[in-house]
Amino acid sequence: MEFEKLCQELATNAETIRALVNGVSQTEAQIRPTPDSWSILEVVCHLYDEEINDFRPRLDVILNHPDQEFAPNDPQVWITERKYNEQDLGVMLGKFLAEREKSLEWVKGLTNSNWEASYTTPWRTMNAGDMFTSWAAHDILHMRQLVELRYARVLRLTTPYNVEYAGGW
Repeated sequence: MEFEKLCQELATNAETIRALVNGVSQTEAQIRPTPDSWSILEVVCHLYDEEINDFRPRLDVILNHPDQEFAPNDPQVWITERKYNEQDLGVMLGKFLAEREKSLEWVKGLTNSNWEASYTTPWRTMNAGDMFTSWAAHDILHMRQLVELRYARVLRLTTPYNVEYAGGW
């Protein structure tokens, strides 16, 4: 595992997420292109909750408190329970970015960590390296989702014109 590059990836991902949200109004951020998809705002709220409730605290449990249980985490329930689509986009993006900064400061102290330290959950056994690398990969999955949502936004903005000349999606 290339620890330093993955740390940089987490920092770069945060800036990419900021850029993918830039210029989107509150109303646009609340649009779900289909009933089964998430809105831009829901993605941002999810990233914030994952930052404070999943990757950082769970990695800390694996590395430093293996006798503790992971705190509950139910992203699908949180969408409605925490009223993601009613939150303020600017506030939630700011909260995510602030928490990512805290995470990056914390991660910098992990240089001598045992990445093979394992932890068993009811659904699988994983090691600290799995959790850390999954954190960076998780960002990318949601960046792809934000790109798809931005594309859907462009399609709405261009109606009644056709964007076929741009190439196939």
